[in-house]
Amino acid sequence: MELRVLRYFVTVAREENITKAAEKLNITQPTLSRQLHQLEEEFGKKLFKRGNHDIKLTEDGYLLRKRAEEILDLVEKTESEMTSQDEEISGDIYIGAGETDAFRLIAKTVKDIQQDYPDVKFHNISCDSIDVVDKLNKGLVDFGILFEPSNYMDFEHIKFPVHDTWGVLMRKDCDLADNKYITSEMLINRPLILSRQMMNGLDFPKWLGLSKEQIKISATTNLIFNGSLLVDEGIGYAVTLDRLINCTGDSNLVFRPLYPHKSAQMYLVWKKYQVFSKASELFLKKFKEGYADNNY
Repeated sequence: MELRVLRYFVTVAREENITKAAEKLNITQPTLSRQLHQLEEEFGKKLFKRGNHDIKLTEDGYLLRKRAEEILDLVEKTESEMTSQDEEISGDIYIGAGETDAFRLIAKTVKDIQQDYPDVKFHNISCDSIDVVDKLNKGLVDFGILFEPSNYMDFEHIKFPVHDTWGVLMRKDCDLADNKYITSEMLINRPLILSRQMMNGLDFPKWLGLSKEQIKISATTNLIFNGSLLVDEGIGYAVTLDRLINCTGDSNLVFRPLYPHKSAQMYLVWKKYQVFSKASELFLKKFKEGYADNNY
């Protein structure tokens, strides 16, 4: 299985058309078709469903596309690291992170680096903790941000000098909006919007202090911006972190913290025995300096 053929395969999967893919790859259509047939023969699987005017992936094709994109991303990342190993620090830093206001600490570190090393490029991949761990283990990101109670202990880690606060995002015109705090009892049988991390990472009813019978889930989401649109449309109350959605001015939404107070501690994490590029090594050094100074 050659990388060149994987690139052909991914291009066809994205274009869903042999002619357009061949033009984009600057090769002939018969050559591209022959490479795809050889790839199917190599795996012994049918990867495409061919129509008169388009070409679609089979179930096996979707699996190969996912893996092929990961392989090509990793190759691109490796090539970038290897070509930047010179006296001048340059290259790419990849961080997988969920939504948190504490990301400002990352942004400050990146700004400090780029002032002295403008050829260092930063790439943020927005994803929840489940995807962060997956991308870390596959080498697709250099660092990640994980929240308790995720398995941050499986990685090298630094504790952020700040924490977020759990609360409820709701419409201003709902009957709970006049409260300064939201208790667990107020959420009994209310339609709740939860993150995928909360659904998979902890026993949510126990965490909230309620029974499973008292919890009503109306929707789930992995990032809160889309969740805030669900709230705005009156679909439910989002249990989320503070300072993620702007509730000032003409916003229809308000955020109220939970009571008793629940905080979310977060960690910068990276793989154990990680071999860093110069750019990533510099980022970690700068971040540690910022953390030690608590200069947030």
